[in-house]
Amino acid sequence: MPQIWMTYDELAALSGCSAAEARMQALHLSLDRRKSRDGNTRVKLNLALMARFFETIREAEFDLDDAITALRDAHRQMSRVLSTDEPGSRRGVA
Repeated sequence: MPQIWMTYDELAALSGCSAAEARMQALHLSLDRRKSRDGNTRVKLNLALMARFFETIREAEFDLDDAITALRDAHRQMSRVLSTDEPGSRRGVA
């Protein structure tokens, strides 16, 4: 089982609340907490929070998929324009 550890700020972003509310949520849910070497406290997500985290990643991937599709469409359109030009008609060709 993977472990996902987040700072209170990251948990707040995931939960749509403030860092202080995320800290209270972590205490209420009895999530494991550790002080990291960088000085930040991180909490280990439980299964429900991990599922929410993975869902946000999936949503972000759909946006990325849409961007990739748009780039491929633009490439196809640009390729059609270039392929309809006659070989000697491009700029810089002598």
